[in-house]
Amino acid sequence: MAKFSRGMRMNNPRDFSRVFRQAKRVGGKGLTILTVENSVGHPRLGLAIAKKHLKLANRRNRLKRIIRESFRLHQSDFANIDIVVLTRHDITKRSSDELWQALERHWLAVGSQWPKKS
Repeated sequence: MAKFSRGMRMNNPRDFSRVFRQAKRVGGKGLTILTVENSVGHPRLGLAIAKKHLKLANRRNRLKRIIRESFRLHQSDFANIDIVVLTRHDITKRSSDELWQALERHWLAVGSQWPKKS
């Protein structure tokens, strides 16, 4: 069973800056996924959910829960990469099901950009 532990999170602002500077991008359906290789030995997730796009805290928190759960289910498919998920202005038009489907497509694209080394 995969867990989403503290080590799977990106907490350091320098790590976020590195991802924003050097990242490969995948986007669509209200989300943009930025990825860059890391040296920690496992994939990590960072969230940058804009208050401008989702004004209510309960909606932002719901989205974060969906993203974290989706990442948890797919983390074994990823190489050693840092992933930052950003929102876009059209995120408010998406239902939970649409978000799950969009994340599935994005994770597939990320997996093809960064194939896992055996």
